[in-house]
Amino acid sequence: MTEIDIEKENKAIAQEYKELLRISYQTLSPTDKKLIRKAFDVAVDAHKDQRRKSGEAYIFHPIAVAKIVASEIGLGATSIAAALMHDVVEDTPMTVEDIERLFNPKVAQLVEGLTKISLVQKDLNASMQAENFRKMILTLNDDVRVILIKLADRLHNMQTMDSMAEYKQTKIASETLYIYAPLAHRLGLYNIKTKLEDLGLKYTEPAVYDDIVSKIRETKEQQDAYIKDISDVLKKSLDNEGIDYIIKGRPKSIYSIRRKMRAQNVTFDEVYDKFALRIVYKADPHEEKFIAWKIYSIVTDHYRPSPSRLRDWISSPKSTGYEALHITVMGPKGRWVEVQVRSERMDEIAEKGYAAHYKYKNGATEESGLDTWLNLLREALENPETNAVDFVEDFKMNLYSKEIFVFTPKGEIKSLPKGATSLDFAFSIHSEIGIKTRGTRVNGRLVPLNYELKSGDQVEVITSPNQKPTVNWLEYVTTSRAKNKIKNVLNENTKKIAEEGKELLVRKLKHLKVTFNEQVTNELVNFFKLKTSLDLFYRVGIGAIENQQLKDYAAQKSNSFINFFKNKIKRTKDTADEDIHKPVISSNYDMLVFGTEHDKLDYKLSQCCNPIPGDDVFGFVTINEGIKVHKKDCPNAIGMQSNYAYRIMSAKWIDSSQEEFKAIINITGMDVLGLTNQLTKVISNNMSVNIQSISLSTDAGIFHGQVAVIVKNNTILKKMISAIKKIDGVDKVTREYRT
Repeated sequence: MTEIDIEKENKAIAQEYKELLRISYQTLSPTDKKLIRKAFDVAVDAHKDQRRKSGEAYIFHPIAVAKIVASEIGLGATSIAAALMHDVVEDTPMTVEDIERLFNPKVAQLVEGLTKISLVQKDLNASMQAENFRKMILTLNDDVRVILIKLADRLHNMQTMDSMAEYKQTKIASETLYIYAPLAHRLGLYNIKTKLEDLGLKYTEPAVYDDIVSKIRETKEQQDAYIKDISDVLKKSLDNEGIDYIIKGRPKSIYSIRRKMRAQNVTFDEVYDKFALRIVYKADPHEEKFIAWKIYSIVTDHYRPSPSRLRDWISSPKSTGYEALHITVMGPKGRWVEVQVRSERMDEIAEKGYAAHYKYKNGATEESGLDTWLNLLREALENPETNAVDFVEDFKMNLYSKEIFVFTPKGEIKSLPKGATSLDFAFSIHSEIGIKTRGTRVNGRLVPLNYELKSGDQVEVITSPNQKPTVNWLEYVTTSRAKNKIKNVLNENTKKIAEEGKELLVRKLKHLKVTFNEQVTNELVNFFKLKTSLDLFYRVGIGAIENQQLKDYAAQKSNSFINFFKNKIKRTKDTADEDIHKPVISSNYDMLVFGTEHDKLDYKLSQCCNPIPGDDVFGFVTINEGIKVHKKDCPNAIGMQSNYAYRIMSAKWIDSSQEEFKAIINITGMDVLGLTNQLTKVISNNMSVNIQSISLSTDAGIFHGQVAVIVKNNTILKKMISAIKKIDGVDKVTREYRT
């Protein structure tokens, strides 16, 4: 590079630095400017010999990230300084301790958080993305600003990806659509979310992206004229009312147009609401709501609204902090137009999210939506057993889903993700209430626990101290909070049953003259093709392992013992003993089911990741080969999740010991006093049996009963039938087989 070029580049760097100070959203004090200048000098020196793939000096990247942090996210001097130095520790000999000494602990903590994320991300393939993301989210526990700066870093990387290899572009873009765009949405950064989504589409579906961009350009004049027509009509009435406002016309994002085209299976021309009108007005805080509805009244005086598409996020703000009134009206030429009504404060919160929210909070004590969300997040992170991909899927569901608003019996409002059930509601109040939930009432009517709630529902939870969650509950809930709590309780129950099973096994083995020890436990685990001793004890505890099976084991053991001595005498190779002790790689997961209904469908195992029973998997509906099953951490998973979410089916391997089955029992006998009471007592006292329905009748002294029960296996059912037969008056007990 020539000397003149370097001089020119230095001028450009200085210019960028001045621009950074000028566009800052927050007012910078002289101390702030001093801090930013010092960080800038450290960054310039640290990166002086580095260049980006495009050939420009590396320092332009941290300055660009700092500019996004300063103007688009609206953070202050500490974050701007950390953004300028976000790559310093990673790329140079400078340490976090050096930064703390030169600056302060807060700047050092932010830089350390950003360095941790970068180190985790280096040279990782897509299959590691979920674990990487989980580690990144852990930094939210320290300071949410780490993630906000990371989002700015990701946005600038997406804006400057042209020089990269195509496979890298696709990987980074898929990752962005999969994780970063939803995260920006949840933190209320709608501008950044839109940019990330559009750029994600540009690199994952370039032909589609280019086509939509060219069509938007072609129709721009026409759209501008249409927006001007509506604006001119509204301006007159708004001016007459003395409202201080501005009207902006804004096209919908390229990504949202693409999503609509795909969801509704329509062409670009058939997408009607390709743009929206935004009215931003000035108002004192106490007048905001009043003026918003005044504007609503003016808009609907001129254009007919669609009542089903009115969204009032002023009375009930979204948990992201977003407030606005959205009105969809029938505009000229019979076209639907969305009109967004926001005060200046609401507009800033919509654009800046977190930073603006705190600017307007004025030290208020009430918890913000973001704080509530971060608390829920910490709770999810407390559960280290959660699989990383499950964590990401649950996390995405909870952060990107639309919201519904429901009421408690006392009229308090609660926000839940769309798709939440009445059981999710119980867990959202308190974990202990969720665990003890016996039933739920919605709008005064008893409903099943998996009833999907709608906005406006009033929900009452009925609890019982004896109630315990069952495996089925995991299918009844959608929120990660509820899932984690249910899994924890189920694990505790499994351990408790396993302890009882262990005691029972010791007694049974003693009877068979087998001494219980670690070696015998391992042999039994292999004999029953299980994974762990916990599986073994649990199955004994629920009666899934019968006495005859234990006798078979004991017989095999004594045979191998005799063979051992025979072989010793013959001095031949000890093959029998070798077979017994050779560990068997097996699994107690024996059936693959799909969707929430656990459908048994035809499938093929994909060759890219070769899943085996017990792996965490999902189904992918292919065009020619039916359902293909992939591991959740398959290298192709991110791409499929990002680009073809509508073709993904949930799938899992079922552990037969956890599967519950329905059996119908017919009972006949004499109508003896107290028979009904005895019958229900016997069924209830049988471990692992739940009565689903019971129907009893008498006819001229003859008793007829039909009981539907939920059991884990045939052994438990046989024990129960045997106990029913012993009840005084019972004549016949048969199991009904329905064809």
